[in-house]
Amino acid sequence: MAQRLLLRPLVSSSSSLLVPTRETARSFSTVVDIPVIKPTSSVFQDAVQASGPRTNWTREEIAEVYNTPLMELTYASASVHRRFHKPGAIQMCTLMNIKTGGCSEDCSYCAQSSRYNTGLKATKMVNVESVLEAARIAKENGSTRFCMGAAWRDMRGRKTNLKNIKEMVKGVRELGMEACVTLGMIDAEQAKELKESGLTAYNHNVDTSREHYPSVITTRTYDERLATIKNVSEAGIHVCTGGILGLGEKPKDHIGLIHTVATLPTHPESFPVNALVPIKGTPLGDRKPIAFDAILRTIATARLVLPSTIIRLAAGRNTMEEEKQVLCFMAGANAVFTGEKMLTTECNGWDEDREMFERWGLRAMAPHETMQGKQEQEAIAGTVGEAEQKIEAAASL
Repeated sequence: MAQRLLLRPLVSSSSSLLVPTRETARSFSTVVDIPVIKPTSSVFQDAVQASGPRTNWTREEIAEVYNTPLMELTYASASVHRRFHKPGAIQMCTLMNIKTGGCSEDCSYCAQSSRYNTGLKATKMVNVESVLEAARIAKENGSTRFCMGAAWRDMRGRKTNLKNIKEMVKGVRELGMEACVTLGMIDAEQAKELKESGLTAYNHNVDTSREHYPSVITTRTYDERLATIKNVSEAGIHVCTGGILGLGEKPKDHIGLIHTVATLPTHPESFPVNALVPIKGTPLGDRKPIAFDAILRTIATARLVLPSTIIRLAAGRNTMEEEKQVLCFMAGANAVFTGEKMLTTECNGWDEDREMFERWGLRAMAPHETMQGKQEQEAIAGTVGEAEQKIEAAASL
């Protein structure tokens, strides 16, 4: 006679994760006993029941989470996602290339490097009005965040360009949208100027783990990337930083990537997950696509380790079948890039995404649900609260 296994909560009663425990209820006849499943590690349990972000993760702890069986990992990440975010709300973001090609960097995945013959023609920076017109179209199609990218190593000696970019940022913000830029390395003073213009976020990906990074890029160090992130954060701008999967890295490098981001002084507002789009003429132009389970595992681990961060499905999403995209949303991804193009690679279109959202019961995130929208609501609430306190104080005199 075997004993029936009861399902009891893995963690607190608020968690929906269950694991079998050896506890007798009543006997029944069977041929063999059901094997006892070992309890999940305490590290995994702590991640599942976290009440907020923490920045003291070790690589070993993140490895434990990452190496959890995928079905259990994604179930757990979905549970955490529902505690910190609205699971059906996906932020729609649009990215425009405001200055194409001619970059002096040697990023081995990038068509915009002047070192590679990819057939891409370098251009000057576009004018402010053309950017704002593109932003208006994006807003009409449901995007709440407009991102602008320029193929530069850094912003040294680009005072006129920076002035025009600040006008772009101001114009996008006046449309009621979040504004994000990616301009290469910037110093503290440039970050301060962008903050004063109303910039919501600055994208500066670390790309991969510290160990694998020199195999991908040699013209800019890992620490230089972290220095730009520090300048952005200290200026009060939201940090958007993530990585690219499929650069010839190993699973330990996915763990290292997440560890870098998770141990920043403050977790980034958003974590883009890109899948390499091989571009002929670049050193990585012939690489095979990374296996989907590695993408899903990285997203699920990031959701558990970065519970309050927005996770963005970025480059390469257009190569995923719809069902794979939805699995990513279920595991914790809650933002996409959508529109006509994503820098130099193809992008899912607004109509395509709307149809997918309708089929799966998803919806575009409303402006007040975004990180910037929430902050603005809190600021208004705080101002109103202060005014009410002053009125009460005056009435008591």
